[in-house]
Order: sequence, then C-alpha cells, then structure tokens
Amino acid sequence: MLPDINPGLVLLIGGLLVPLVRGPARYAWLLALPALALAVLIDLPHGVSGEVSVFGYTLQTLRVDSLSFVFSLIFLIAALLMAVYALHVRDTMQHVAGMVYAGAAVAACLAGDLLTLFIYWELTAIASVFLIWARRTERAYRVGIRYLLIQVASGLLLLGGAVMQVQATGTLAFEHIGLDAPGGLLIFLAFGIKCAFPLLHNWLQDAYPEATVTGTVVLSAFTTKLAIYALARGYAGTEYLIWIGAIMTAFPIFYAVIENDLRRVLAYSLNNQLGFMVVGIGVGTELALNGTAAHAFCHILYKALLFMSMGAVLLRTGTVNGSQLGGLYKSMPWTALFCAIGAASISAFPLFSGFVSKSMIISAVAKQADLWWVVVVLLFASAGVFHHSGIKIPYFAFFAHDSGIRCREAPRNMLIAMGVAAALCIGIGVYPAPLYSLLPYAVDYQPYTLSHVFTQLQLLMFSALAFTVLMRTGIYPPELRSINLDTDWFYRRPIPMALRRVRDTWVGARAAATGLAAGAIARPLQSHLRAVAQRDGWLGGAWRSGAMVLWAVGLVGFYILVFVV
Repeated sequence: MLPDINPGLVLLIGGLLVPLVRGPARYAWLLALPALALAVLIDLPHGVSGEVSVFGYTLQTLRVDSLSFVFSLIFLIAALLMAVYALHVRDTMQHVAGMVYAGAAVAACLAGDLLTLFIYWELTAIASVFLIWARRTERAYRVGIRYLLIQVASGLLLLGGAVMQVQATGTLAFEHIGLDAPGGLLIFLAFGIKCAFPLLHNWLQDAYPEATVTGTVVLSAFTTKLAIYALARGYAGTEYLIWIGAIMTAFPIFYAVIENDLRRVLAYSLNNQLGFMVVGIGVGTELALNGTAAHAFCHILYKALLFMSMGAVLLRTGTVNGSQLGGLYKSMPWTALFCAIGAASISAFPLFSGFVSKSMIISAVAKQADLWWVVVVLLFASAGVFHHSGIKIPYFAFFAHDSGIRCREAPRNMLIAMGVAAALCIGIGVYPAPLYSLLPYAVDYQPYTLSHVFTQLQLLMFSALAFTVLMRTGIYPPELRSINLDTDWFYRRPIPMALRRVRDTWVGARAAATGLAAGAIARPLQSHLRAVAQRDGWLGGAWRSGAMVLWAVGLVGFYILVFVV
C-alpha cells in the first residue's frame, strides 16, 4: 500500500529535483515521475484525507471522488505522454517547468478547499509561463508577461472570492458554489479567465503558439481543463454557462478558417472544444456532466496529438505557416498519419474518441426542449471544427501543393508519444466502456445508434463537400502571411498607448512645475548669493582681523560644545 499523498506532489517535488539528475538517468527520472504518480493515484481510496488545520480553518489537501479522479487520471496520462515527447529536449528549464506545471494541475484537481486550490492555481500559472519564456525570444518574453499577468489576475479573483465566502460562511470547502453565493461571481470570473471565456480568451491564442515545440503541447493539456473541472465542481447547472459555451463553440471557427499559423488554428480550435464542455456544465444533468468529463478526457488526448504533430513539423521545417507548407507526407509519413487520426478524433468521426464524448453532450442538450437553438449551434460548431481542424490542419501541412520541403521524420520519442496518443484515440472510439466506467455518474448511453452515426456522418460529409467546393472555386480564404486582429488588440495597443500618453503628460507637467518652481525660488536665491559673493559684497569684501578671530573662536566653541562636552 502506498501512502495517502497527493500524486501531484510526486511531480512537483520530483520536477524540482530534475537539475540534480544528469545523463541518461534524467530521462528515466522524467518517465518514472508520472508513472509513480499514476500508481499513487490508482492506489488512493475515495474520500477526504490530508486534512490540515490553519488558523482555525480545516484545509482538505486531498479529496478523491469520481470527478476529481477522472481529471487527475487524464492529467497524469498526459504528463507521461509529454515526458516521452520531450525526451529529446536538452533544456532543463522546460523539463522542470513541465513537471511542476503538471503536478500543480493534478494537485489542484484533488484539492478539497478553496485555499489549497488557490495555491496550486497560481503555481500552474508561474510554472507554465517558463514554457513560453523557454523559447528565448523577445516576442516570447512579452507574450509570457501578458500571459502571467492574466493568469495571476485569475488567481487574485479566486482568492478574493474565497475570502468573501469564508467571511460569510466560515468554511473554505470547495463544493458547489453558484453565482448567488458570497464571492461566487469573483470565483466564477476566475474560472472563466482560465477557461478562456469569450472576451477573456485571447491569452490562449496569444501565448500557446509562442511557446516551445514541446511547451505548447504541455500547455494544451492542463490550464483550461483544470478550469473545466473547477466549473463542473462549483457551477454545474448555471444557466449562463449554456449561453457562454454556445458562443465559445461558434466564434473561434471564423478566426481559425482565416488563420495562417497552424498552431494558432489549433488554439482557436481548443477554444471551440471548450465551449462544448461549458455547455455541458451549464445544462448540469448527469448525462451532460458525464459528457463534459468524457470530452475533457478525449480532448486532452486528441488535441495533444494534433499539437504534437504540428510541433514535429515546426521542429523539422522551422515553420507551421500553412502558406509555407505542403507535401510533407513524403518526408514525414508517420507524423501525417498521426495528425490525420487526431483530426478524425476532434471531428468526431465514428470509431474515434471525439464521437463517443461529444455526442453525449449534444444528446444531453437535445433532451432539454427549450434548448433546440443550442443544438443547432453545436451542430454548426461540429461542422466548423471538421472544416478547420479536421481538414485544414492535415491538408495544408501534409497534402496541399508540394512546397518542396524535404526533411527527416520526427524523432523516435516524438513518434512513440504520438503513436500512443493515436492508439488511445482509436481505442476509446471503438470501445468506450472503460472510459464510461470512470465518469462521475452511472452511464446509460449508447453512442453507436443509427441516428447518432448517420447524423454525424451527414454533417461531416456536407462539411467536406463545402470545403471542396470553396477550394475548387477559389472562394476559400488563401493561406497568407498576415495578422488577424482579435479583441486582445484593445489591451495590447490602445490601452498601452493611452497609458504612455498619460505618462508623458505627467512627466511634462512635472517638468513644467519644476521649471516654474525654479523660476520662482531658485533664480532669485541664486541672484542674491551672487550679489553677496561679489568683491563689494558681504562675503567677498575685506574683513577686519578682530572679526575673523571672533568667528574662529565661535566655531571652536561650537565644536567643543557639540562633539566634546
């Protein structure tokens, strides 16, 4: 029996020790950490342990139930896959940051109180920013600063809401909160920032594509899904989430279609997929929450697989711009195959993982008679995600016009990580029962019915037809080197410009005030001193010998009085 410790601490402490382990032993260490954490998690009994009393309040540092278990499990599986994917990296900072980041996310999922959640919540922000800075460019530094400010702001909102709750209720327990609870709105906004709600989403598209090859893969797995877990725990059944999630599924489609950077396309697609989960949380029924947990589980795998494939392309070619790629299936056939499997999974093709999870959410929404319009939005979003992630990503990277780029296949460790993720995507899609058995509530759902399968196939075929027609007619937006403006433009451009204008105005006003003060006080005093020091002035004129002796005696007496007596 292993001790009842938070498995996240295994990654946290082990990650901090990475610099002490050198040579081949380091790679064994990096693989052993998530494997050991997985063993610890599986061995943990369900319930609350690790209770600590602080200033009269009880902190639950370890709480295992069906909801926290399924999220912690997929986090640790992802950590293991990403450790394999990053084995070729010779950068200690990335290895440390990745392990600490994953450990903080797991520990946060298993936190039973808001203060413990806050500590790990902020630690995920601090650790993850180093995956952006590890790229070591000026742009990455600036993006990392923006990312850190936004993530820390989320933590401060969480702390403020927790303080309001403990003052009103006397407890820090992290259970269902709701918007009407004391501090409920602040905590909701904290979770919403990390979940990339509309208008709060731009940190995701700004930061993820600027991280390192492996850093983007790690980032894609933890932050936003931790927020999904927190919303499912604290705000299940909140109706506003249905509206928010529906908007999240739809608006990123238009940006993804016109975006040239394929990792940024995947970042917008990530926002789209989060919307399905947010809708499921808003509906709040057992089927909807099961669908949310299942979709988060599958999404981490297939989104990581897609980011892995684009990371391999970036590593070998130096670019992920659709306008510069094409024909890479000749040089990177295995990467192309794994990318196609990820694309089929995110598009919810039958027999792939996305189908058995996304259909649960859509079915749960369809059972609510007044939410027919949400079903329409989700179907539109499903067609859209097939359009930009299912077709655009593999097509422009591997199968469009031959760019003439010839390169080596991805490193072996990358291929192994992608292969395992692809096998899981297919395995879950073919046989979803093991995943369903892990979900928070008993599952009475059959994804493979004629209605589900034919509806989804029709949707996918019409989307593929639309893409083909748009490409053949030249209407489809071309892949161009460009910058697409999003709502982050307001806080990246006008607001800094306004702040600089205020600063310049203040500096100018202060200089003017200093000049006026100098004119009113310093100049008259300077003129008076100049007059006194002239030859015929008081200081510049000849003094009598008696007066000089009197001054000398006076100064000696003053010195004795002050420093001797």
